[in-house]
Amino acid sequence: MAKFFGNLHLVLVIGAILALIMVYAFSGWTGADARSIVDDVFRWLHLFFGIVWIGLLYYLNFVQVPTMPKVPAELKAGVTGYIAPRVLFFFRYGALLTVLTGLTIAFHNGYGADALTFQGTGADGINLIGIGMWLALIMAFNVWFVIWPAQKKILGLVEASDEAKAKAAPTALIASRLNVLLSLPMAYAMVSANLG
Repeated sequence: MAKFFGNLHLVLVIGAILALIMVYAFSGWTGADARSIVDDVFRWLHLFFGIVWIGLLYYLNFVQVPTMPKVPAELKAGVTGYIAPRVLFFFRYGALLTVLTGLTIAFHNGYGADALTFQGTGADGINLIGIGMWLALIMAFNVWFVIWPAQKKILGLVEASDEAKAKAAPTALIASRLNVLLSLPMAYAMVSANLG
């Protein structure tokens, strides 16, 4: 058992196989046709990647950033050299894959363009999901084009002067905290839009 659970990749593969078995076994719940199964798989992937993305956003803001000033100087290199780059890799790609799977779901179900342009009517959920989609797009933009470039300087992954690193730190923090702020209404919009 320890050998199995010690292998993260194997655990993920077995977990994915179990999830696909459930999709197959319960496909009649949402429809047994191929279109419904594809939709189920993309919704599951969207949720998985969203958990990775927002989970790491909260880890960075609730744990790593507030703890770093308390970490002894001789241990900081372990965090900045090994942990942070790995966290930021999964953070970036979690954001990207969350957005891509979400857009796939929206367009696959025929409401993508209406949601992104707020063409809903009344309480049909289109405008609410559109707000959630735009908040997620803003957050993903922050991840890739504000936080990541700043973090590359802060972590020394690209050449940067001490002045550039000092300037990058508040930029990354503000963008990251903005994402925390936006994650709350975004999550509400995503779970509350009634599109079904």
